[in-house]
Amino acid sequence: MPRVKRGNHRLKKRKRVLAKAKGYYLAKSKLYRYAREAVNRADQFAYIGRKLKKRDFRALWITRISAATRSHGLNYSRFIRGLKDSGIDLNRKMLAEIAVRDPEGFGQLVAKAKQALGQPGAIPGESETEAA
Repeated sequence: MPRVKRGNHRLKKRKRVLAKAKGYYLAKSKLYRYAREAVNRADQFAYIGRKLKKRDFRALWITRISAATRSHGLNYSRFIRGLKDSGIDLNRKMLAEIAVRDPEGFGQLVAKAKQALGQPGAIPGESETEAA
């Protein structure tokens, strides 16, 4: 088997790893062996972080929606069920944005959800005593 001299390829590979490790502490930014270990570890954390980011944002949206629905006398799970029953198909990100930026519009969504659930107070202006 012929001998292969890696030359440029090895140099490029090492430069790429050291460029990724720029700013790391002590030898991790200067020496290839330690830089490679640190970059591999950082890549693993970055991959995990991209998955956690999705989870964290969904939890934030649910918390915002829950807080807004409770102020209208309904809990989160009943609200989502009411929206599904009424055929309103909005994702949690959009619902959270509406809850924060347009409280009146969100109140209308809550009213629709209550109406679909058959709860009193679903129609604006109707009190719970009148419905009973």
